[in-house]
Amino acid sequence: MNAASLLLPCSFLLLFAAALGLHVAARSRQLVKRRNERFRAALDRHERMSFVDLVESDGLATKPARDTRASPISRVFGYDAQRLDLYPLHPVTVVGIALPLAALVAGATTLVAGRAGLLLTVPLWPIAARMLFGRWKRKRASTLFEQFPDALAMVVRGVRVGIPVGDAIASVSRDGPPPTAIEFGLVVDQLAIGLPLDEALRMMGERNGLPEYRFFATALSLQSQTGGNLGETLEGLADTIRKRVAARSRGYALAAEARTSANVLTVLPVLLFIALWFMNPRYVMTLLTEPTGHIILGFTLGLLGLGVLSMRMMIQKSLS
Repeated sequence: MNAASLLLPCSFLLLFAAALGLHVAARSRQLVKRRNERFRAALDRHERMSFVDLVESDGLATKPARDTRASPISRVFGYDAQRLDLYPLHPVTVVGIALPLAALVAGATTLVAGRAGLLLTVPLWPIAARMLFGRWKRKRASTLFEQFPDALAMVVRGVRVGIPVGDAIASVSRDGPPPTAIEFGLVVDQLAIGLPLDEALRMMGERNGLPEYRFFATALSLQSQTGGNLGETLEGLADTIRKRVAARSRGYALAAEARTSANVLTVLPVLLFIALWFMNPRYVMTLLTEPTGHIILGFTLGLLGLGVLSMRMMIQKSLS
């Protein structure tokens, strides 16, 4: 199967993904509009009721917790349906984008396996989506980790001038940079509905999966039980986390040479292929026109991809 025969199905998949994204965006706007209308109607109906009366009248005090288990689709494609704020695009749009990417990779395997290689689109689709979602999650976690010492410093300054811890956390949600401000804003919202501070901070640590946030929750919980100077405790924690951030930055700097070498080794075969194309086009065309050349080119691309993944895993392992 040549490149021209692959162009039509890939173009169709791209158009399908674009149409799916537009449909999801329109559907999301309709759902938001309906939700706002129901919310306004509920406020009009209960505007004279207190919070306790509202909870009792709606039966929220006796209702079981909502089932937050992931749906089968979210488990397959690797996104959190309860935390859509983690992703810059709607998950359905990302899944639609991952489909043509998987089709392109599967189309490349047709050089070796023929038309049967297109069947790889099915398993490659969730893999591509998981890679996109995972990349955004890792980037967000890295940003939270780097911003956390400054957020703790803001809390320490507020506590030292006599501001309660809850108000100091609220100042981070107002003045801090995203996504740290968003996470602390969720804590403020939970405190506003009566959730204890240590429980709200524990939930924040579970949401992020960062041990530094769990350290923060543990430190405040122990201080509330045993007493002591909260400012000094949080300042010591901030210094420790700041040293961890600096150590990771030094690790990335030391690994810069390894990353550069990996990039050069990745680009070098492509540059050699282009050079051979200009020097001896007939020799290169054997890889693109002959069945044996298709097999050689397919195995070469597979080994190149395996090498890139191996180098990436070794670099990530050395930094962890």
